[in-house]
Amino acid sequence: MKAYKNILKSRQVAAHGLMDVIPKQKFKDENWKLVSVSRGGLEIAYNISKKYANKIEILFSEPIMAPNNDDCEIARVSEREEIVINENLVNSFEIKYDYIYGEAHRKHEEKILSYIYQYRKGRPFPSMEKEVVLLVDDGCETGLKFMTALKTILAQKPKAVYIAVPVIPSDVLELLEPFADEIFFLYNIDDYVETSLYYEEFEKINEERIEQLLGE
Repeated sequence: MKAYKNILKSRQVAAHGLMDVIPKQKFKDENWKLVSVSRGGLEIAYNISKKYANKIEILFSEPIMAPNNDDCEIARVSEREEIVINENLVNSFEIKYDYIYGEAHRKHEEKILSYIYQYRKGRPFPSMEKEVVLLVDDGCETGLKFMTALKTILAQKPKAVYIAVPVIPSDVLELLEPFADEIFFLYNIDDYVETSLYYEEFEKINEERIEQLLGE
């Protein structure tokens, strides 16, 4: 773990590193659509795209936490109400699926819809049918954000779906590989702790910055 601490200067530097492993000619010629799966991923996506002016979107999702444990994410729901469940955790804790579906509906109504109105003025997530999509984040801990995004995007029948992420756990990389056409990364880490550990600078992405990035 110590060998990987602060291996990335910032999200901007991480994005430039990703552009060294992403096939730039295909990226440009096929007009890949960038879809961030988090606020931090939006900053990465912006720095990847700004030289080529590829379209950026953000796919909103919210975690569903275990009952009586706010630190344990057991599922995630996307803005198109796709749900991905960590079956191992749910079965281990004997959590009822009614609880998950109820929480998914509540999170969608109370949080995700507010994000859509705040950042997109109510505009729904656009169709990615027949598009080449690059899902982006600044790191990956459980894989649930990417799995939720993959389930949402694949349901729209895209031409291809890629993933770009600077740091990723080795086991999550193996989990995601069957569902993506290719995964572009800088470091895959066996004993992954939390994303912020791998950045020297890991500033919070505030509301103004989100609006600015989506506006550009």
